[in-house]
Amino acid sequence: MTDLPAGNSPAGLDLHRLADHLTRYRPDLLDGPPQATLITGGKSNLTYLVRSGEREYVLRRPPLGHVLATAHDMGREFRVISALATTAVPVPAALLHCADPDVLGAPFYLMERVTGTVFRSRRQTHPLSADQRHAMAMAMMDTLAELHRVEPAAVGLADFGRPEGFLGRQVRRWGGQLDRSRSRDLPGVDELRERLAATVPATPSGGRIVHGDFRLDNLIVEADPVAVRAVLDWEMATLGDPLTDLGLLLTYWEVLGDGDAAAGNAVADGLGPRAGFPPGPKLIERYATRSGLDVGPLGWHVALGCFKLAVICEGIHYRHTLGQTVGDGFDRIGDLVTPLVDHGLTRLRED
Repeated sequence: MTDLPAGNSPAGLDLHRLADHLTRYRPDLLDGPPQATLITGGKSNLTYLVRSGEREYVLRRPPLGHVLATAHDMGREFRVISALATTAVPVPAALLHCADPDVLGAPFYLMERVTGTVFRSRRQTHPLSADQRHAMAMAMMDTLAELHRVEPAAVGLADFGRPEGFLGRQVRRWGGQLDRSRSRDLPGVDELRERLAATVPATPSGGRIVHGDFRLDNLIVEADPVAVRAVLDWEMATLGDPLTDLGLLLTYWEVLGDGDAAAGNAVADGLGPRAGFPPGPKLIERYATRSGLDVGPLGWHVALGCFKLAVICEGIHYRHTLGQTVGDGFDRIGDLVTPLVDHGLTRLRED
């Protein structure tokens, strides 16, 4: 162990071990004893702002406790942001990946700190003008379209996933995650899973880079003038049907952003039409124009988004009941599962 002292370690991050690892592999990132602050935690990967003298960077590691298989792969996150560095998709610079869980108790990676704002709540967006909210929503859709325009092979990601049969595997994967997280009766969730499995659309040929959780609060944004500075949280990125990103975004927008049920929740704080942003059809129109893709009927993809998000919320609820979440706002996560399931079933019946 290095003699370099470190500040008080927050939950999930041993700063002494981090300092020792950096001394060995990236001494250029050390400019004094490292200190860290938890930025977000518990519902997804844990994210810390690390300061070492004049140096600042961000560390990501999996959540504590009950972790769903394949859902928190640090190597995949590091690889995809490294690959996208040469494209028009804004991502933080990748600095270091450590696959050895013995260093911090789990694999982790470091990336540059990008300045700007992550808009997570209505309290943050309330001071924005109507023009700023419109511009922000359009910039969000332009960024998603730009991601889906990237040819995976051109950035070394041709083997990043298996596009063939992607949609069917998504239903099976999230159904399996549900079985591993279920701790209570969830009316309608099995019907939603069965209906999705029975009506899987044809998977588009080829495949594009799919973010897996694209939404406003996974972006770092400059508000004046409006610009997306970076896309964050690539833990579920793969190759597949790009419309799954659009369907999940519309789930956040239509279910959690068009009512008061999600306000103040740790997953989403009701950012969407009710918070003064453009409605879902405007987002679809902008995306279709910028991406050049045929979006077609999106009911199935939105229903898949509802199912996926319901499973994620149930997993967080389960971790919260075990006392394994880090941060605030998790006591109401479980309340989101039922409206998500109901909306997913409604969209499938409409199609």
